[in-house]
Amino acid sequence: MKRIWGDTKGLKKSQIRRLENFYRRKIPPQDLVSSSLLKDTCRLSREIRRQIGLLINRSGKIAYILVGDQESIFIPELREYRSAPARLRGLRCVHTHLKEEPLSNDDLTDLSLLRLDLMAAVVVDPSGLPGRVHLAHIMPGSTATPYLLMPPARLENLKLDCLELIRSLEEEMAGNAKVTATGHGRERALLVGIATGSRKKASASLQELGLLADSAGLEVIGTTLQRRPRVDSRFLLGRGRLQQLAIEAMQRAASLIIFDRDLNPSQAKAISDRIELKVIDRTQLILDIFAQRARSREGKLQVELAQLRYLLPRLVNQGTSLSRLAGGIGGRGPGETKLEIDRRRARERINRLEKELRLVQRHRMRQRKRRSRRQIPIISIIGYTNAGKSTLLNTLTHSKVQAENRLFATLDPTSKRLRFPRDREVIITDTVGFIHNLPKDLVAAFQATLEELENADLLLHVIDISNPDFEHQIRSVERILEDLKLDNITQLRVLNKTDLVESGFVRRTCQRLGAIAVCARRTETLAPLIDAISNVITRLKGLDSPDDKS
Repeated sequence: MKRIWGDTKGLKKSQIRRLENFYRRKIPPQDLVSSSLLKDTCRLSREIRRQIGLLINRSGKIAYILVGDQESIFIPELREYRSAPARLRGLRCVHTHLKEEPLSNDDLTDLSLLRLDLMAAVVVDPSGLPGRVHLAHIMPGSTATPYLLMPPARLENLKLDCLELIRSLEEEMAGNAKVTATGHGRERALLVGIATGSRKKASASLQELGLLADSAGLEVIGTTLQRRPRVDSRFLLGRGRLQQLAIEAMQRAASLIIFDRDLNPSQAKAISDRIELKVIDRTQLILDIFAQRARSREGKLQVELAQLRYLLPRLVNQGTSLSRLAGGIGGRGPGETKLEIDRRRARERINRLEKELRLVQRHRMRQRKRRSRRQIPIISIIGYTNAGKSTLLNTLTHSKVQAENRLFATLDPTSKRLRFPRDREVIITDTVGFIHNLPKDLVAAFQATLEELENADLLLHVIDISNPDFEHQIRSVERILEDLKLDNITQLRVLNKTDLVESGFVRRTCQRLGAIAVCARRTETLAPLIDAISNVITRLKGLDSPDDKS
């Protein structure tokens, strides 16, 4: 016999048996509940002086029987009935009220959060007979309330075809999703930020998260920012705001929630269990973008390694149902569980990737030694993502490296030769873009690529002066250089996208930062930059080599 959920303490064995027998009853799928079952439920509810709830699936079978107290019932985790975007749960809730009262706030919250097909409360009169039925269903696309309350009526007067109503609601939910979708089959994401300090800084970070989401091919359908003295250790947001977020996700047919903070494994699980949608954080979003952009074998190895390092502590147990029995003499019970197998395979794959990347590092080291013997100066272009590094490389070297107006458009490092007017030849390298809070796993995985910067004679720090937050971006890049111990290499600051900013502001900023202004798309603006690079390289090589001084 199936389990009775809730508080059964103090109930007689005969009463528990009567509750268990409800599981054997079948309801016509199109009916809310059968008249005979409702009478028996109300009679028993009055007898035990507790609310009784029935969760009925669309085939008319009772999936859960719940016992509450005089004021409410508690709906457990519905593992077997998972909801999906533009779909309802597949369960309707019919429960008793021992007082003459409408659906409570808890009832309506459960309806909205759990995406139940219907929520019904039947008033039990003093004699134990069913009275009026209070009924509500989700209201797709509503901006006021996420549900619709139907006029109360007795069961015999309730003209309702449940299956037809549920079908029409899901069609409307799917229609709303299609109307607001872009037509490219993109996932629909809600962005969430938590501000414990400056609200302006948190808003700017959330705006950048939106650009990252767009770069990942997602459709951003809304953002929310909550100011808190400190983050909630379990949900980050307050529980009330988390409920609002779940309801908004349901109304707008979202398929993904993205947090602008790193989530630890327990937080990610707690939030996804409560919202019942895919939940990711800023780091995972950046890793997904890198996985989409990597083209070379080296880039793919580095991204996969970063993803596995991120995933390993987040593998969660699925129980022992997928366990393998321990072999050999004396083996008992579940042996190596599915979780342990997944973790072991992940560690083995990480070890293999690390070995392959060590080979890549050795190959790059040999290349750097050859360059060093030839005494060819190396210039590395660095900067915040989408500052225009690839465009500058293309214009300087007449190349056709992919350059797009989105974050992390290119990942794989590209090296080109550049000849200066004084017949000096250099190698100029475009590197992966930086971003604030660059994931540590990503930095570790891209060590082979970032080591290219160690042997650079000059770093061209490209800055997007048209971005209102460019000074924060400068600090983020320089902080990463300090972490990589590369801040001792000579830098030349380059203010890019000057055609989008007032010329007086560009001039003042160049003087303040000691920078050179360019528009990377226009060759005629690059002459001062080329002269500055040539002078720096000549000076640096003159210090290194007495021959160059002569």
